[in-house]
Amino acid sequence: VLYLPLTMHNPVTISKKACFVLQAEVFPYPEIGNDELEEIKQLVAPVEKFFSDDVDSAKIDREATIPPETLQGLKDLGLFGIMIPEEYGGLGLSNTIYARLNEIIALDGSIAVTLAAHQAIGLKGILIAGNEAQKQKYLPKLASGEHIAAFCLTEPGSGSDAASIQTRATLSEDGKHYLINGSKIWISNGGMADIMTVFARTEVEVDGVKKDKISAFIVERAFGGITSGKPEDKLGIRGSNTCELSFDNVPVPVENVIGEIGGGFKIAMNILNSGRFSMGSSCAGMIKKLIELTSEYATTRKQFNKSLSEFGMIQEKFAMMALNAFVMESMAYLTSGMMDRPGIPDCSLEAAMVKVFSSEGGWICVSEALQVLGGLGYTKNYPFERFVRDCRILPIFEGTNEILRMYIALTGMQYAGKILTGKIKEMKKGNIGLAIGMVSKKLRASLGASVDLGLTGKDGVVHPSLETIVDEQLVLKRVADVLIHIYAMTAVLSRASRSISIGLRNHDHEVCTLCAHSYNSPENNDANIKKIAKQVLENRAYICSHPLERTY
Repeated sequence: VLYLPLTMHNPVTISKKACFVLQAEVFPYPEIGNDELEEIKQLVAPVEKFFSDDVDSAKIDREATIPPETLQGLKDLGLFGIMIPEEYGGLGLSNTIYARLNEIIALDGSIAVTLAAHQAIGLKGILIAGNEAQKQKYLPKLASGEHIAAFCLTEPGSGSDAASIQTRATLSEDGKHYLINGSKIWISNGGMADIMTVFARTEVEVDGVKKDKISAFIVERAFGGITSGKPEDKLGIRGSNTCELSFDNVPVPVENVIGEIGGGFKIAMNILNSGRFSMGSSCAGMIKKLIELTSEYATTRKQFNKSLSEFGMIQEKFAMMALNAFVMESMAYLTSGMMDRPGIPDCSLEAAMVKVFSSEGGWICVSEALQVLGGLGYTKNYPFERFVRDCRILPIFEGTNEILRMYIALTGMQYAGKILTGKIKEMKKGNIGLAIGMVSKKLRASLGASVDLGLTGKDGVVHPSLETIVDEQLVLKRVADVLIHIYAMTAVLSRASRSISIGLRNHDHEVCTLCAHSYNSPENNDANIKKIAKQVLENRAYICSHPLERTY
């Protein structure tokens, strides 16, 4: 049972069976070994120095390009091969270390997108579904940055509806090549990529019947027939290269099919699902930097004979920024810790929840940071307006938050059905409607009768067939938001518990932050808000110990 202090007067207990949170997966909070901790320290220092001394983010934004010398510096640090195993020339780092490095990389949105497009999605297909020959051939040059990768899925007529792509791959008469024809849009690294993971329709015979199915291909620009469009002039992440790619009879050897013919859609979803978790640490790193920059101004700027930092509504903004950074960080490293466990754990649901929470929380925080500076924040003399522009893309790419909320809610319902239908005699086989009704009742019993998820009708349960639930987007949104916040509370509770247990510095601040996050909005939470803000402003920094600061 998870104890969640949702209100000061009415603490609640939520059964892990009701929420489907497995206690063993989240308690205790994931911890790395001493060797990995030392490796992190050795990696982080030079990356921090490079971004501090050699990355001119204002220039990158202004000129809408990353200078060649900056790209070379990133390559020299090995940042193009973070996730590629050492045997193929990469650093072979864990998901946890990848998340830690992303805290630093995210300080420049253009660089962050360039690196993520390369390794989080661009080459990930080869990494997770490629055969040994493909890995040996392509990964070494991708790891060094000699070759840059791109992920080509979105088309003019298919955005979130990835299954509707029209790019086609036709087998040549001699059976040695596939000829790819079509176009892809919004391709990050599209104008500079040497290697592309391209998704196209192929004809597949199933039980004697020919069907169209999506397949994944490794495509080299050197194959010919590929044309890059003009780079998009974007609102934010302006230094990253984004363009349209056209494929005109591009000959791709049959050896370059990733996985099986017809198995591309699953590969695409696995690629996208695996990379979302790092948005939590990326946004947390950005917010910590914003706190440092903004607190300096708030403590020195005076109005009405007081520093801005003495005003309650300004304090609330700093408490909110610190709280969001703490929650994002907690969710990100809980998820990366689970992903790093032996085997191949499916953390796609958790990663989606991290992405939704962090992208929306990050957007709110950059807006509030700019608000503290008032008119100054709106000018290009300060980096705040750039952070706002760069941050706006986060709820859009790697799966829009609307689509991800649908995925979170429907996946949770599907799992609920599998668990409860087998245990309750009254339920018919495969009927998850009653299961969801029961989950709703349990949540209402725990959270209070005033909470209406909109799941139940006049008879108290969702219609047994559940045929229309996919179209009930407002209902699904509420379910997703409940699940996201339960996972967030679980993450901060687990992390704060560990911090107390091992005596991390400022663990009392973590507990205060936990309570501020967990209490229901109707509660008067002023005391916690003021305490968090006071500590942040006195130190002019986010003061919670990093979850990777030390081990037991």
